[in-house]
Amino acid sequence: MSIGSQIAWDDTVLPFQLDRSDVRGRVARLDGVLDRVLAQHDYPPAIEALVAETALLTALIGQTIKLRWKLSLQVRGDGPARLIATDYYAPTEDGAPARIRAYASFDEDRLDAEADPFSQIGQGYFAVLLDQGAGTVPYQGITPISGGSLSACAETYFAQSEQLPTRFALSFGRAILPGADKDEHWRAGGVMLQMMPKASIPQTPEGGSGDEGLLQAEDMLEGDQAENWSRANILLDTVEEIELVGPRVHPTDLLVRLFHEERPRVFDPQRVQFGCTCSEDRVRQSLSIYSAKDIGHMTTPEGIVTADCQFCGAHYELDPATLGFEAEKDPDAE
Repeated sequence: MSIGSQIAWDDTVLPFQLDRSDVRGRVARLDGVLDRVLAQHDYPPAIEALVAETALLTALIGQTIKLRWKLSLQVRGDGPARLIATDYYAPTEDGAPARIRAYASFDEDRLDAEADPFSQIGQGYFAVLLDQGAGTVPYQGITPISGGSLSACAETYFAQSEQLPTRFALSFGRAILPGADKDEHWRAGGVMLQMMPKASIPQTPEGGSGDEGLLQAEDMLEGDQAENWSRANILLDTVEEIELVGPRVHPTDLLVRLFHEERPRVFDPQRVQFGCTCSEDRVRQSLSIYSAKDIGHMTTPEGIVTADCQFCGAHYELDPATLGFEAEKDPDAE
């Protein structure tokens, strides 16, 4: 793969369909966007890994949403990794990039540097939130933390909430590219497979075969569907981590290598980039529900109210007299 081709495929999501199997999917490659996400904070390695995995899942899942919609993933637990939150903002117009941001909250004193990152979440839930904009009610789906990885949690979410058999194969980490500079950069790549929706699925009145009775793919498929799904998954099992993250393996070449007998068909790729929607106006809006007394409690000894964006690190300093529903003056007034 040439350097130009490599750059063209970094930070993209490529949708595809396997015509023989009635399976659809996406191939994602994150490079600069993941570096930007993780550069906002000095995370310990375990937290970096959890944020990287969640951001990659967000890119793969988010590509299906429509223009101007927002998809969020939230992972909450009672362990040292308390919260992993990501947002995917769909393109505002055809041909524009999607935007991703991510943030983690954790208790560093409780982190076990030798333990598997997923175990640092503890008991909790994996949530998918979809906001379609003003005048709509946001959708939220929740599944318990289980299965040994965040990708397994996402698979369970789709089985439970959408009744769609789904599979993720992910790889992520720091790498030094041959022939490039000697600095390490974050790279991530993954493949998502999903059975095409059908009018009905087999009924499972006694629950699924997963942990705590959660649904799994085999609980929802039978006959030709089950055979097609099994065949696609067996082929995906042959993928190597270096093929997932690239950069030497072209995503379309990867699909041909894995699924040539399934007649893969690709669609237009979606570019993704780091992006945050915070602004001074949004900060003011969030504080508009507070009284002057409440604003007074937030005011620093220097006589200002400060706010920091956890996603991008932006810092805001505001005049308390212009904040809350008892604001004395218009902040835009001369």
